[in-house]
Amino acid sequence: MAHPKIEPLKKVLTIDPNDDVAWFGLGKAYIEDANYGEAISALQSCIGVKPSYSAAYLALAQALQKSGRIDECRQISQQGIAVSTKNGDAMVTKNLEQLQQNLG
Repeated sequence: MAHPKIEPLKKVLTIDPNDDVAWFGLGKAYIEDANYGEAISALQSCIGVKPSYSAAYLALAQALQKSGRIDECRQISQQGIAVSTKNGDAMVTKNLEQLQQNLG
């Protein structure tokens, strides 16, 4: 059974495809469902709408890692570290740096 938030968030995005918070929520819901392909797509849309959304880079990097897309994960982690550092989101920066270290 799909995550209960998925359909309501899809409805919001039908009305406003530029709702970065809804894209982020949808991505996180898909991650919770272990539907990483859909999560990656939603989180890429989130970053497309709002390139400064630090937490979306972290969630996207995690979804890419879980999908075995390690090169893309590294790339997004680097972008996310740059964005989160600029935004002063120290926790996101730290989590992305840890994720990168775990990639080896």
